[in-house]
Order: sequence, then structure tokens, then C-alpha cells
Amino acid sequence: MDLISDRGRRVTVEELNTTKLLSHAAEQAKQRKLEDVLIVDVDAHHYESEHMKEILPFMENDVLRQLMTGSFSAGARSSMVQDVGYQDMGGRVTRYPLRNTEKTDTKSHRDIQLGHRWMDAMSVDYSCIFPTGMLSIGMHPHKEAEVELCWAYNRWLTEKVLPESGGRFFSMLCLPFSDPDASYRQVCEFGHRRGVGGFMVTTVRPKIGVQDNAYMKTYRAIEERGLVLSFHSGVSWSDHTFQSCNRFLSAHALGFSWYNILHCTNWVVNGLGERFPKLPVLWIEAGLSWIPFVMQRLDHEYLLRPSEAPLLKKKPSDYMRDMYYSTQPMEMVDEQALQNTFRMMNAETQLLFATDYPHWDFDAPVTIWDRPWLNEKAKHNILGATAARLFKLPPRNEAQKKNLERFGTLLA
Repeated sequence: MDLISDRGRRVTVEELNTTKLLSHAAEQAKQRKLEDVLIVDVDAHHYESEHMKEILPFMENDVLRQLMTGSFSAGARSSMVQDVGYQDMGGRVTRYPLRNTEKTDTKSHRDIQLGHRWMDAMSVDYSCIFPTGMLSIGMHPHKEAEVELCWAYNRWLTEKVLPESGGRFFSMLCLPFSDPDASYRQVCEFGHRRGVGGFMVTTVRPKIGVQDNAYMKTYRAIEERGLVLSFHSGVSWSDHTFQSCNRFLSAHALGFSWYNILHCTNWVVNGLGERFPKLPVLWIEAGLSWIPFVMQRLDHEYLLRPSEAPLLKKKPSDYMRDMYYSTQPMEMVDEQALQNTFRMMNAETQLLFATDYPHWDFDAPVTIWDRPWLNEKAKHNILGATAARLFKLPPRNEAQKKNLERFGTLLA
């Protein structure tokens, strides 16, 4: 049966299949023999809003569960405060309104089947899966709702989805960061579960400082378990910071960098790198161009006012080089500027590949593999070896193992 895409072109159901949509990416991967390269995607997404009937029963609060269930029964798309739907309606991926037309079977969870399709097309071996709508949960006016939704989602993901992934999916679970005690409880409850590589803070929450002492026990609990703490950025056009922007392009360009800039600055200046030296910290989906800017600004200010950062034993930029960053969206307009960014952040050891698939501005592995100024070891590290060490992921075939051995990056 013919359908109408969001660009007005008549298409068939088969044309909307993930494998069909990514045929060009699959050809790129084949030409470059990327099946021989261990590729770990540290930031991919699914649409948890499509499965709220499965998730909401895990909520512990009877009243909130009833409210949320009634809201979704009435046709609500999400439990979060939403911006205008420019994320859904723009960019390269044309089938957002028609996602439910893609067919899957009953052998495993639908999100796993769709995930394996795009991973296979791009030659991705492992992927860290995040929600989509819940990335704005930090703007929810009801703190208890954030706690309950994170709890329900984390139970659903670890009990119903990840066990069916064949070990190829893992996650850094959402922390209800508006409530420090609830965040700590969820680390203790879910930190040992299979497929949990760490915990994620959504950074679209401008009124909360990561340096608050109430969070220290949560950071310590993550560190003690050998897990990763990540900060995933986003955009909120309704935030007063961006209300003067008259185009979504403007809010999107600034917002994804801004929220990570804000929280990274507070993390560094307040000496959390000294307090938690063994805690891997990862900054996700803010691009890369902000990193040299913040390094230089913080170093400049610190040299003028070191008394305001008494815990620091080295320059702020040195602490930033101890942390990790995801590639997506990688600004590739000026190759010389990008190369300098890689140099300043020690990308060979600190940068992790991310697709952000299936969002409209996703990147394929060739964004790293085709950089002519990267040596082969750096390409292998960025695409997967560094993430494999952080998340304890083994190579999936003999060729990958030999490549990791050749560059001295194989897990001990």
C-alpha cells in the first residue's frame, strides 16, 4: 500500500524499512571493510514513548501511575513538556510519522529488532541505547514524576529489552537528578544489572548544579562499581536562555552545546575531578567545537582567580582532557579546526564514536574512518577500542581481535 511521507512523496512500506533507508551507509561500511573494526556506538536512541503501556505499570506511585496511564490513553505523545516538533519534522530521516509501518516479528522486542537492523547496516557491533522524549525530563515541573518515570523506564529496559539484545545493546540508565536520594537509590538498585554500563544525567536542567554535595554519594557509588557517569545534552527552545531565538536552527545549534558547557564548567571548577579521580565521565551529544573554547576560557579565568577553585591541582583544561566525549554531532565544515580540536582534547584516547541514530542529524562511522589526518590506531580507538575498555566489551570476530592486538588496545 502506498503511503505519503512527510516530504509529500508517495512511498511504499518497503521503502521505509531501516535496512533500505541505510543502504548507502551499508555500502560505505562494506567498501571500507568496517566489519574488521570493533565499532561501539555510545549514543543511540529508541522511542520509549511508543511503549508507555509496557513502562508505566512499573511505576511505584499509584496516583502518578494512574495519571500517566490516563494521559497516554487519551493520546498523549509524551509525559514531558515538549518543544515545537521541529526535531521530528526536519532533516534527513523522513519517516518519523510512519515508524510504526516497519514490520517486526514476535521473536524479540521490536526496539531490539529495529536496532539490530541499523547496527548491521552501519557495521556497529555494540550500541548504548538511550530514550528520546525522556531526555527533556529535567524540565518536568513535577519532581516525583521524574523519579517514578526513571524508575519505571530503568526496570522496563533492564528486565524486558536488554536481555533480548544478544549482548549487543547496553545502556547508561537515566538518573532522576532532581532528587539526589532517588538517584542514589537507583544506582544501588540497577548498577549491578546486566547491560548497565553506567548512569546518565540529562543536562537540560539549568537550575541544578552538579557540584551540589547532595550528589557526592551517587558519584561515589558509580565510581565504586566501576561504571561510567555520562551527561547527555539536549535542547529546550522554551528555556528563557533561548527564547530570543526566532529559528529552531539557532536554539538547536546553541542548546546542545550550552547545557554541557554549563555542567562541565561546574564539574571542573568545583574540583570533582580531584574528588572522583577514578570515575570515568563522558559528555554526550554536544558536538566538539565547544571543548577548545571552554578549555581556553577556564584556563584564562583560573590563572587570574585560582583562589576560587582551591581544589584544583592543575589547569582546568587538564581535567577536561581526563574526561571523555562523544563524536556526535561532529562539526566537519573546517577540517583544520576539527584537527586542532582533536589535538587539544587528546582525541586518540578520550573521544568515543556515536551515531545518535535514528535522529535526523545522525553520523555514520565513516565520519571518523574517512578523516585523512587520523592514523589507523586513532581510528580504531575512537570507533570502538576506548569504549570497549570503558564498558568491558569484547571483540566480536577474529579480525577485530587481531586489529586490537596490533594496536595494543585489546582488553586484558
